Amino acid sequence: MRIAQVAPLFEAVPPKLYGGTERVVSFLTEELVRLGNNVTLFASGDSETSAQLVPFWPRAMRLDATVCDWVAPHMYMLEMVARRAHDFDVIHCHFDYFPFSLFSRCTTPFVTTLHGRLDLPELHPIYEIFQDVPIISISDNQRKPMPKAGWMTTIHHGLPAELLTPRPVERRYLAFLGRICPEKRVDLAIKIAGRAGLPLKIAAKVDKADQEYFNAEIKPLLAQSPHVELIGEISDAQKSDFLSGALGLLFPIDWPEPFGLAMIEAMACGTPVIAFNRGSVPEVVDDGITGYIVENEDQAVAVLGQIDRLSNAQIRAVFEQRFTARRMAEDYLHVYRSLAPAARPLLRSVT
Repeated sequence: MRIAQVAPLFEAVPPKLYGGTERVVSFLTEELVRLGNNVTLFASGDSETSAQLVPFWPRAMRLDATVCDWVAPHMYMLEMVARRAHDFDVIHCHFDYFPFSLFSRCTTPFVTTLHGRLDLPELHPIYEIFQDVPIISISDNQRKPMPKAGWMTTIHHGLPAELLTPRPVERRYLAFLGRICPEKRVDLAIKIAGRAGLPLKIAAKVDKADQEYFNAEIKPLLAQSPHVELIGEISDAQKSDFLSGALGLLFPIDWPEPFGLAMIEAMACGTPVIAFNRGSVPEVVDDGITGYIVENEDQAVAVLGQIDRLSNAQIRAVFEQRFTARRMAEDYLHVYRSLAPAARPLLRSVT
């Protein structure tokens, strides 16, 4: 098939460090190419891909201090994609509701994967007026605030099977991976580890928007917590060692997480996930198999006492069954073909 992937310009595809949406776009794009499809990626100029790259900003906007209006480059990109719509069998967008009005006027079918939270009241009018626009959720839980939107299906994220793998290292600490912000509750991770008598390593970024929160709430807590080591952002190349050395990944979220890529990154390394029962968690974690789903801090501390009952090999096996990029790409191809049934693969699938 001739497939357009339209990514946000905030991060490169894939991101150099943190970046959930753009990372998933990269995994999907590369797997679609491996399966024999003709893929065009619309993204920032510092992106790296085996697809045809069409850049619309020289580099990831998060790294470009000259950008004052992030909307303008995105609107320009969407307009240029629309003008080339006839080149594709299907257009796949990863940029929220921005393409809805414009792409609805094109004859080429398009679909949008929603990567963010939908429990914001200002979003409701948009999804009510565009109920016929096909959209994909990344968890069933993500849909709850918008049950009448144009949902086609839910497709869970996936990682390349060999991107992250278990390393033969001793598991000695607890891990926190991702972003430091109020809803991710790294403060609870610090408290849980302290109460359990275990060291905690935090590999996470601090966005500019969360710098004040970090300075006021987390920095003082770190100063009082000798059992905690703040590593900062890490790349994919560093994650296998980081996660393989962990007894478990702490995921004490306090918001309706749409998916939570860190959970399957941990599973890829055979590392159990201890996660609060919020958002997508019950869809991702198999309680008692790939980790434990808990309701609060006390329960998290309690299950850490039995974490050695879980099989690291079985956790990796579940990852391979449920959360690979190949499975994700095949799920998306099923959607693409339902939207553009006359399209045919241009090449023989590559295994």
